[in-house]
Amino acid sequence: MKKKWTHLLSITALSLGLLMAGCGGGQSSAPAPNPGTNNETSGGDASAAGGGTLEQIKKRGVLVVASSNDVPFAYIDKDTKQFTGIDAEIITEIAKRLGIPKVEMKEVKFENMLIEMNNKNVDMVTDGMYVKPEREKIATFTHRWYKQGEGLIVRKDSDITGLDSLSDKVVGAQKGTTFLEYLQELQKQGKIKEVKIFGSQAELLLATNTQKVDAVVTDSGTAAFTIKNDPTLNLKLVSPYTPHFDGIIAAAVRKDDKDLLDAVNAELDKLKQEGFVLEVLKKYGLGEDNMMPVE
Repeated sequence: MKKKWTHLLSITALSLGLLMAGCGGGQSSAPAPNPGTNNETSGGDASAAGGGTLEQIKKRGVLVVASSNDVPFAYIDKDTKQFTGIDAEIITEIAKRLGIPKVEMKEVKFENMLIEMNNKNVDMVTDGMYVKPEREKIATFTHRWYKQGEGLIVRKDSDITGLDSLSDKVVGAQKGTTFLEYLQELQKQGKIKEVKIFGSQAELLLATNTQKVDAVVTDSGTAAFTIKNDPTLNLKLVSPYTPHFDGIIAAAVRKDDKDLLDAVNAELDKLKQEGFVLEVLKKYGLGEDNMMPVE
């Protein structure tokens, strides 16, 4: 999925200036205590405990992850109030196997998630994030979790059949995403009339449903899951459609947190081998085509 920001801290100015991504610079170690979430608060001050990041998280008993509350990747279920989704289920199982009893989500705008991580306000980013070179400059990604491309979403009565039907159309995309960058480039080429920017996946789909835009481009998994489970949305994915992106998704950690990275990777490989990851993907409408091999 995603990113771009402006200068926030002098020590990270050079790194931030390089990116069109939801990411940030800074040094690594333990995250700040009690970062606050849209669910519950985390434990005590891990930075005072000493030891590596993984050891500190285990002592705290809570792994804090950033997500923009994106369905179906990592979100708080409106009924159960539990952290759920593809990335949520994978990281929760990994944490359990590492002896960390709880995973807590901090809701952060997508374009700011790596900033929050590098500012030590969360331990990891787990939210359907594409692995991109500019992000790898200031964060380390785990082994690849899975892959998926974008989808073109329109109203059910729309005559739009693909990206070549958009020269006189208004198209929406989420702020900070790879998809927004792509659509803005198509607009420069005269292939799209106008691109409107929205702050979340939910806003994108609602804008299409209420005819504020003619179409939106977003994660195909997100769109398929939401349309399937929300009968109020009079929407469809354009099909057939060949994605421009075949996004590789992984979790991100701070550059210096090699102990955490290695532990997560080891458990992730086991989950792939055991079929756990594939079962999670199938649960949310994805499948074999979205799997990545053990690394």
